Amino acid sequence: MILSQLINRLSEYKDPQIDIDITGIHYDSRKIQPGHIFVAMRGHQTDGHRYITDAIKNGACAIVAEIIPEHSSGATFIQVPDSRKALACIAKTFYENPSHRICLIGITGTNGKTTTAYLIENILKAKGFATGVISTIEYRYHDKVFPNPLTTPESLDLQRILFEMYSNGITHVIMEVSSHALELDRVQGCEYDVVVFTNLTQDHLDFHQTMEAYWQSKQKLFYPPYVSQKTHAVINCYNRFGLELKKSIQIPGIFIGQSENHDIFCLNSAISLSSIVGTVFTPKGKISLESPLTGYHNLQNIFCATGVGIALGIPITDIASGILATSSIPGRLERLTEFTDRYVFVDYAHTPDALENVIQCIHQSMPKRLITVFGCGGDRDRGKRPLMGKVASSLSDICIVTSDNPRSESPEAIINDICEGIPDLKSCVIEPDRKKAIKLAIKASCPEDVVLIAGKGHETYQILKDRTIAFDDRLCALGCM
Repeated sequence: MILSQLINRLSEYKDPQIDIDITGIHYDSRKIQPGHIFVAMRGHQTDGHRYITDAIKNGACAIVAEIIPEHSSGATFIQVPDSRKALACIAKTFYENPSHRICLIGITGTNGKTTTAYLIENILKAKGFATGVISTIEYRYHDKVFPNPLTTPESLDLQRILFEMYSNGITHVIMEVSSHALELDRVQGCEYDVVVFTNLTQDHLDFHQTMEAYWQSKQKLFYPPYVSQKTHAVINCYNRFGLELKKSIQIPGIFIGQSENHDIFCLNSAISLSSIVGTVFTPKGKISLESPLTGYHNLQNIFCATGVGIALGIPITDIASGILATSSIPGRLERLTEFTDRYVFVDYAHTPDALENVIQCIHQSMPKRLITVFGCGGDRDRGKRPLMGKVASSLSDICIVTSDNPRSESPEAIINDICEGIPDLKSCVIEPDRKKAIKLAIKASCPEDVVLIAGKGHETYQILKDRTIAFDDRLCALGCM
């Protein structure tokens, strides 16, 4: 593609005559090859402007940057006010605007995004659609699975993935949209056919600083340029943020809730540790709900997925089939069935609300005892640590506080923050070594007890101060048998 074709879409450049062949785009100078554009972006860890010289040495023929070096030479320089927005615009053009070639479904919210994505995926597959997913766990299509380091990839990577899926015959893509992605313009250039709001609870305040700023970021997905008049919104009205969003959106909405005042609701639901059953009412008729998932929070996720199916005109028989086919989600109240005389669950719950939801779900089945193992991640929202300590200690028979992904922080310091929310420290066990903590929980459990290992879920690693090590809660628990 010619450089002028790429930068014509930038509002600050109109019809520039720059006829240079472009064969690739990167924001990492180490990946630059001759014929590539280097986009210098400011990040939290480093600033891409520091690597402009390296990019030129590696063969960059054009540099897009907010600041042009004083003695710039060796490449064509294009100065922009915002490199992130410029990257999204250039990537969208380079990859031929893939979101307009597929049906794109975006899910945002603090909790439930991954489970809702799995449910929607199976509903779409039940209808016969070729479906791709971009999630916290991975991105996948057909039988191909790829690691995904970010819940929502950087704009360049996202546009490449969407183009790759489209080129391989995918017609529908479901993606989780994080607040970071919305705030950092990673999804600029995407236009969605359906947007979903699951909920909002405290998280990521290390980045957003306040709940109001966090909420403002989430809302962006429901307004232009991400939506058009053809877009449908599916909004969970079980929480006040969903009710607020319901009043303000300017696009057609499908609203889920607890009563017939909503478009989708359920009567006579019965939730156990192994299933959810009931009757779901929708604008297209009743669905006899059977799901191998569990928990009141998952009932809401099922409603959100059902709303997407209704928005896309999928028959309710296919919606029911897709829900039934969703038997488990990695690291989301995932039961380790090898333990036959007791229940051992691994869950990704890493916010106070998510942890409380999971524990309340377990309590509904009246286990003999609940033993909870959990910690909090380092270099993340410190304000939620004592809140999680209070939830886990007050709702568990035995609470074991341990390490999660401490990152650059001391595990002991994180645990001290958690303990500030625990009224009686004598009621808890402190074990900073996560492997030892899990082993302690398994050994302390008896038949008919429930052991909940919370915080890391599907993750197969632990991030320490100086390195990342292999660590899987599931394998660790199974090793204690």
